[in-house]
Amino acid sequence: MWTRVWRSCVALLAGLTCVRAEEDACPPACACERGSGTVSCGAAVAGVPARVPPWTSTLIVRGREVTTLRRGAFRDNGTELDVATLSLSSNMIRVIEADAFSGLPRVHVLDLSRNRLEVVSDGAFNGLLELRTLCLNQSIAPGGAAAQLWAALASPSLWNLHRLELAGNGLRSIPPAQSGLHQLVLVNNSIETVSGDDVTRLDQQRRTRVYLSQNPFRCTCDLEAFYHWLKNSSLQCPDAALLRCSQPDARKGLALEKLRGEDVDCVNEKLEAVSYVFLGMVLALIGLVFLMVLYLNRGGIKRWVNNIREACRDHMEVYHYRYEQDSDPRLANVAV
Repeated sequence: MWTRVWRSCVALLAGLTCVRAEEDACPPACACERGSGTVSCGAAVAGVPARVPPWTSTLIVRGREVTTLRRGAFRDNGTELDVATLSLSSNMIRVIEADAFSGLPRVHVLDLSRNRLEVVSDGAFNGLLELRTLCLNQSIAPGGAAAQLWAALASPSLWNLHRLELAGNGLRSIPPAQSGLHQLVLVNNSIETVSGDDVTRLDQQRRTRVYLSQNPFRCTCDLEAFYHWLKNSSLQCPDAALLRCSQPDARKGLALEKLRGEDVDCVNEKLEAVSYVFLGMVLALIGLVFLMVLYLNRGGIKRWVNNIREACRDHMEVYHYRYEQDSDPRLANVAV
């Protein structure tokens, strides 16, 4: 009897050991370092790796052409993972479905940089209650999912989000961001001007630090509200000294901080434009009056021109007569 019990315990222990070994097995085409808790998966196999070891704290998936992040893409283990850092950069991700990150409740850093997002569900980031940093650098496809992405970023699940990176996405305006955001990185986009509404929103979110260097600012009066905000709230833009004008040509390369108030003063610019228009109207009126005077005095002007012509003709005839006399040889003989 005791022998049977012993054999049963040994079999059970062996089964548990096999299950544990299977759970701890490294996924195909991945490198696992249990000491650091890192699992790094390369491009040899497509798709999200299945059966990630439960001890994984950092999961890196790169170059595997994960074109679609489906619902529950990280739930193959059947349990929640303690992954704190998830990097999915450079995977050509185009679609993120709702609840794609379910099963990862403790992720602090999510990197989705260098993808081509075209479709982003409103619930794409559901369940990421502890997310602090979200990297979306060079991730929005041209004419792609910008509006959908802003809606997804408004998810209540992201109430702990502190840093949002959106560099290199060709954005032309400052996107709406959650009020609790600490850092908004908009470096190297296509922002030419900042509207008054954007300035009001930034002014209301005093806690947010906005990074805006390497954007082609058009330094005209359209930038007036942002210029004054930058002067009064420079701490909100830590890289303010790096902001440069790209237009007009006369101010190209000039630092925004070195602009003068009159350079972006819409009132003066409008007055200057009005003054040029008024000057043109005055000159046109003077020209019209001059033409009218000429028209009304056309008879007298004609007589005056004829008189001048006759006087010139008489004068020329006198000179001609004298020339003929001086050139007569008979007069020369008489003089001798």
